Amino acid sequence: MEEPNGALAEPVQREISRLAVLAGQRLLQHGAESTLVMDVARRLGLALGVDSVEVSLSASSMVLTTLSDGRCITTTRRCQDRGINMQVVTEIQRVCIMAERGVLDVDGVHQRLEQIKPMRYNRYLVIMMIGLSCASFSRLAGGDWPVFALTFFASAVGMFVRQEIAHCHFNPLLNFGVTAFVTTLISGFGQVYQIGEAPFLAMASSVLMLVPGFPLINAISDMVKGYSNMGIARWTMASLLTLSTSMGIVAAMNVLGVWGWLS
Repeated sequence: MEEPNGALAEPVQREISRLAVLAGQRLLQHGAESTLVMDVARRLGLALGVDSVEVSLSASSMVLTTLSDGRCITTTRRCQDRGINMQVVTEIQRVCIMAERGVLDVDGVHQRLEQIKPMRYNRYLVIMMIGLSCASFSRLAGGDWPVFALTFFASAVGMFVRQEIAHCHFNPLLNFGVTAFVTTLISGFGQVYQIGEAPFLAMASSVLMLVPGFPLINAISDMVKGYSNMGIARWTMASLLTLSTSMGIVAAMNVLGVWGWLS
């Protein structure tokens, strides 16, 4: 709906502001880099009819302002981490493109954004694939089949523990530390009982699932593209996750009295 002079009515501009900030919020929550978050929010607002869109990001929130015919509307959203999910990121980008092409109006964008739900793989499939991937790393590093089997079991149990702790909504730092402890404790028995020719490979390979690769990549990408605050915040979080993992590994090694690849 437009006013007589052709400008957007205030309720319409307010709804566009809500939709743009919702798109940006969900992108930030599910692991998109800062450039993509700001670009999609801006493009979506412009496609729906406002004159300009300004976005400010922080590690846990975003502020968005739309301008239409000299009238500004500003809204703020808290962006709590919901886990990396590229399916959500892709679907929101698709909605933005459809709005730019005129396929979706304000109501259509609202309906499509509400319909986007994070797709989750079956948890037992994830456990099996994590176990296989870590076990494959041990095999590539020169481990034999007993080491492969031990790595598979240790990383699969570790992933199960990680999922259970995440389901209870504990702090991610505690999650990574406990998971690293349990995983290293199980794989460390290979060193205690000399399972396979190189049991220390199981200790090194089974915790590779805890490497925060995606946050580190996003952190570097943000800093390179000029979003230093976001990059530093993400780098700090990734570093803390790495520290928690290291503490869990060292604690398990102390309990068993073995030091794996450090001995």
